[in-house]
Amino acid sequence: MSNKLKINIEKTAIIVIDLQKGITTIPTEPYTSKIVIENATKLLKAARKNNMHVFLVHVTPSPDMKDALRPQSESSFQISSYNPLWSEFVPELDIQPSDFLITKHQWGAFYGTELDLQLRRREITTIILCGIATNFGVESTARFAYEFGFNQIFVSDAMAARSKEEHEFPLKYIFPRLGLIRTTDEVLKALTQIIN
Repeated sequence: MSNKLKINIEKTAIIVIDLQKGITTIPTEPYTSKIVIENATKLLKAARKNNMHVFLVHVTPSPDMKDALRPQSESSFQISSYNPLWSEFVPELDIQPSDFLITKHQWGAFYGTELDLQLRRREITTIILCGIATNFGVESTARFAYEFGFNQIFVSDAMAARSKEEHEFPLKYIFPRLGLIRTTDEVLKALTQIIN
């Protein structure tokens, strides 16, 4: 296994991707949405206890639905109608006044949002990433974060995808090149050692 995880809480933020009502109803593997939410909640509690910055990201189309349109592809998915409840964060995240709420209109959390600005204003150099889906929202955010120079910690059991294969591919081939991969328990252990 990898070296012992050390976290500088003053330079680290947690970013939770798309744990919202519309997305968490979709079946996921190898972890159910319920497990992902439970693990993300544990991470959020530890982060808040350490006074770390928390960024909760959700995706939603614009009111006119123009940014819901996507270029044609082999598996095009177009949204024809929109229920506002779809983009609401799941209540388990227990949103706090100090949390940053980031609204995106595509897979990644950086493009077209204030995420990079708010991280840099707080001198954040490392981000802890989790959420759904591993190979869409999380991976797209991770690729941008790497290009922007952020250190990254991927919480492997606090994310999931539509299939086990889709979840495992970035964990095996992409994320090792972008940062560190740890479990929820490993991250919690590192944060608990800071608290005590």
